[in-house]
Amino acid sequence: MLKQILLTSSHARLRYWTAIVLYLLILVIGSIPGARQDIGMLARGVILHSIAYAGLAFLIFTGSRGGLGLRAAKAVLTIALMGALDEVVQSCFPYRHGAVSDWLVDCNAALLATGFMWALWSRYRILPAD
Repeated sequence: MLKQILLTSSHARLRYWTAIVLYLLILVIGSIPGARQDIGMLARGVILHSIAYAGLAFLIFTGSRGGLGLRAAKAVLTIALMGALDEVVQSCFPYRHGAVSDWLVDCNAALLATGFMWALWSRYRILPAD
């Protein structure tokens, strides 16, 4: 059941749009005064960025169509844009600040997650959604 939801093409569109909705939630919740400090008590920024953007990359990779290279490129480039926009939005608030280092963490998380998914797809011959 979980494999059906997370890896098959039948739910690909749902995974892709889930990534978009979760990203918008990241932007909104991150813009609430004090929310970042409260979340920071659970985990450091590097860990939060890594988990959030690796998860988004997974959803975009598994929710995209095309061959493995195209899916990987879509996931990494989308995460790079999402991370950059997140940092720009953060820099618009006096109680937050954008950081290139956070964006680099986002991009690295996307690369690692996408590489893992590419290897998984290749190893288990999971057919991409076309």
